[in-house]
Amino acid sequence: MKTVIELIEKQLSGAFEACGYEASYGRVTISNRPDLCEYQCNGAMAAAKAYKKAPIMIAEDVAASLEGNSMFEEITAVKPGFINIRVAGAFISDYIAKMAADEKLGCEVSEKPETIVIDYGGPNVAKPLHVGHLRSAIIGESLKRMFRFLGNTVIGDAHLGDWGLQMGLIIEEVKERQPNLCYFDESYTGEYPKEAPFTIGELEEIYPCASAKSKADPDFAKKAHDATVKLQQGNRGYTALWNHILEVSVADLKKNYKNLNVEFDLWKKESDAQPYIPDMVQMLKDKGLAYVSEGALVVDVKEDTDKKEIPPCLIMKSDGASLYQTTDLATIVERERLFHPDRIIYVVDKRQEMHFTQVFRVARKAKLVPDETKLQFLGFGTMNGKDGKPFKTREGGVMRLERLIGEIDQAVYEKMKENRSGSEEETREIAKTVGLAAIKYGDLSNQASKDYIFDVDRFCSFEGNTGPYILYMIVRIKSILKKYEEAGNSVEGASILPPTGKGEKDLMLILSRFHDTIEQAAEELAPHKICGYIYNVADAFSSFYHETNILAEPDKEKQSGYIALIRLVRHVLETCIDLLGFEAPDRM
Repeated sequence: MKTVIELIEKQLSGAFEACGYEASYGRVTISNRPDLCEYQCNGAMAAAKAYKKAPIMIAEDVAASLEGNSMFEEITAVKPGFINIRVAGAFISDYIAKMAADEKLGCEVSEKPETIVIDYGGPNVAKPLHVGHLRSAIIGESLKRMFRFLGNTVIGDAHLGDWGLQMGLIIEEVKERQPNLCYFDESYTGEYPKEAPFTIGELEEIYPCASAKSKADPDFAKKAHDATVKLQQGNRGYTALWNHILEVSVADLKKNYKNLNVEFDLWKKESDAQPYIPDMVQMLKDKGLAYVSEGALVVDVKEDTDKKEIPPCLIMKSDGASLYQTTDLATIVERERLFHPDRIIYVVDKRQEMHFTQVFRVARKAKLVPDETKLQFLGFGTMNGKDGKPFKTREGGVMRLERLIGEIDQAVYEKMKENRSGSEEETREIAKTVGLAAIKYGDLSNQASKDYIFDVDRFCSFEGNTGPYILYMIVRIKSILKKYEEAGNSVEGASILPPTGKGEKDLMLILSRFHDTIEQAAEELAPHKICGYIYNVADAFSSFYHETNILAEPDKEKQSGYIALIRLVRHVLETCIDLLGFEAPDRM
């Protein structure tokens, strides 16, 4: 289904051509002066120079040729050469009626669907999720949903950090605490226990303890390093203990991500890429890309067009150890072999931009993926407190994610409990749903690359540009539809009618932009555009609601048209919030 702008442009382009001008001048945009018109065409301004003719004369020619066109209510030429456009009510109501009848609300499935891997999440095993993990999870989940909605095959990968010194630290700390465990008995040949020798709570205390100890005790640091080497060399007992760490950690991570309504298709780990490293490193050497510099193996990635220094990409340290760059390159090799993706998107803190610039350039030079495969880095900004500094607990520490979610849920509950009509248990459940909307919308309504202030009071407000406000409008529509049906009417079969008032038409115009918005948001990796759109939809519905007596309308045909319209509003809003990763309750 073509967008409204595409349909208008077809008419304008034909009119320019019919008047003897290039059809390309018929480009149309949404008006930046909605008080004057709904759409505008500025092509006459550009055509004036080419045709050595006053722009107003060109604009008048084009406008005159479109007189009587049923698509337009009004089309006028305005000095110095603008073409102002108002579409006909019957045209816009017919357009959104077709949207309402379409499963995807007029969005066309891509003619060439892509296979897309999205790398988001990035938690480390044995560590609790904290607020620093929030943005990656929320933004990545939304991108995954958007691309799937448009017909692509999307694979969301958590990409766990499960390798390196952190594993050695944990293993050595467990060994000091429980030295008699069979995992540390070199002569043990039996089956290892199925149950882990620690809980997630104990595991989350073990790592920071071990990390602090390694900084103060060189002997312990050496033992942890040796344990890491033994694990990476395949020590049987250490591998079994490492598997316990993974199982306990992943189970807890899945529970916490579920609370965020985030689901991954893959729980791949850094360790999964390790088998690909030797051959990849050898290939880099064979191609003459990798060379030894000060004992380390590096690849030059600087390009002549660089405006800042791009240092060589470090592949192997002087002691032969691999690095994050090595693992990320090997992961690209793995993804290419497993999925042959058309695109790989990394949703990571923007401070990692240099790292991914280096990794992508090595991947290109070494042809780890075909030239046409897109490698994209979406760097997100910092979530800050009201003081403008990275968000922390009142005690000054990094806040655990589950604590943040709990605080938001409680804040929403406090706002709801005074006017609650249901039980406390039901109010608590609704508060969780609204709280998740507050968190996700509060984050996603900001451009991903920008830092933003996480303001609990503002995000939980039921007024203004917030998640709870959007949900409140959806719940209001649900309530109207329920009352309509309880009065003995059916919502099925109702037809959208041409608008009779400004508020009604404004609402229809905004609804008609759904298709444009979703495609643009996906193209630009910009969930905030969907947030901006649904806020405009919700606001337009609110204006329409306050100027229209929907349930008290005596004209049954007119009332049925209103019902059909607000059903579409509900469908659009619910589709959009699903793409953002949250849902609406039935009542609030």
